[in-house]
Amino acid sequence: MKAHGNVCRQLAKKCLASVAALCLASAASAHVFPQKQEPGAGTTVASPERIKIAFDGQLEPSFSTLTVTDTSGKQVNTVKAAVDAQQPTVISVPLPSLSAGHYTVHWAAVASDGHRTHGDYSFDVK
Repeated sequence: MKAHGNVCRQLAKKCLASVAALCLASAASAHVFPQKQEPGAGTTVASPERIKIAFDGQLEPSFSTLTVTDTSGKQVNTVKAAVDAQQPTVISVPLPSLSAGHYTVHWAAVASDGHRTHGDYSFDVK
């Protein structure tokens, strides 16, 4: 009988570990985060034609945003950012020609399941 109890305890531990792993996996996939930024954070570049961020999951196009501001905080992009229809993990926004200076990219990403993340990063134009 004692051996049967040990088997049951081991099985229960394995079940709990599996449930915990599934819960962590679903919690981690609930939010999307940037994987690649163009131009990259902290870089110095010639005036870029657009800002492009690739995320680790699909974006909800209606609620995901991307704006660029100059040193004074004035928004420099005049066109609304869009999620790429062929690559739903990528959002980009075209830019006018930028003067030399420091710029900040502000992003808000809403995952297809409705969870929102946001952040910003800066780059310089030479």
